Amino acid sequence: MTEIIMESIARPLLQASPVAHPRVPRTLSSGKLKRAQRLHSQAVVVVILLGISLAIVLAALGYPPGRIELGIFLVSTVLVGLGGSVGFHRHFTHRSFKAKTPVRVALAILGSMAMQGTLFFWVALHRRHHEHGDETGDPHSPHIREDGSAYASRLQGVWHSYMGWTFSHEVPNAAHYAKDLLADKVLSRVNRLYFLWVFLGLALPTLAGGLLKGTWAGALSGLVWGGFLRIFFWHNMIWYITSLAHVIGRRDFRSGDLSTNSVLMALPTLGESWHNNHHAFPAAPILHLKWYQFDFSGLIIRILALLGLAWDLKEPSRQMLRDKAQDPSGSLSGTK
Repeated sequence: MTEIIMESIARPLLQASPVAHPRVPRTLSSGKLKRAQRLHSQAVVVVILLGISLAIVLAALGYPPGRIELGIFLVSTVLVGLGGSVGFHRHFTHRSFKAKTPVRVALAILGSMAMQGTLFFWVALHRRHHEHGDETGDPHSPHIREDGSAYASRLQGVWHSYMGWTFSHEVPNAAHYAKDLLADKVLSRVNRLYFLWVFLGLALPTLAGGLLKGTWAGALSGLVWGGFLRIFFWHNMIWYITSLAHVIGRRDFRSGDLSTNSVLMALPTLGESWHNNHHAFPAAPILHLKWYQFDFSGLIIRILALLGLAWDLKEPSRQMLRDKAQDPSGSLSGTK
């Protein structure tokens, strides 16, 4: 969803209230914002359907995906995914580590290419999710609606938390949830250029496909695999986190909600499937809290720290881990 309209509303609120002020609303009631929300969600659906359709057509015409297409998909998926996981999520939302400005800008641009909304919107929405984890106010809990009412069935709850919420959730006010980012002039410029970054996220794999294959069909394949289907992939990974990662899996730590961990989803989500670890320790930059928990995003943060590009990693102490440890079975019987 576009944050351009939201920012025009949120910035005056922030300037009028330089200190946290109870009068600053947590959500914004605006017909324009709700229409922008629906249009963005509909555009994502169109892009996804277009990508799947074009992939089928290309294969039928004798252009199935080969090493080049899969390579473009892998590279673009990892880079944009790191922008979301390392950047939007751990650095900007939870401030789990500090980084140099070029790194921050690169992460913000890569995260914007995912077409999941602007930086300010994404951060505001996710901070609202943590403020109301699986309770009234949570925009995408599979257990309870945002207004506090119950779902008619578990299936309805999972469906709403998977994708349905993107069309109807309350619009978070960036002046309340992301005022630290609103005050950053560099990030504000990156935020305003959201549609440029989405376009570049489509144009670059198109260019790569055309140059590597030397044909227009190669360019179209690059767009399909490095653009449309990459968007499809990352939306599904995020939708998994908002839904099934609060239903299926282990709960190794008490987290105040019903978040879970998943071994199977660790690699495709770049470590984000250690969701119970994350909710138990939201500021942790590394979610590798047990020997078998592979966290690719955490590894990248470690490398950035070794290179002097990131610092002040807020890792939980052993005592903190012991204090929140769930029963050894990690049973789903453990509740909030």
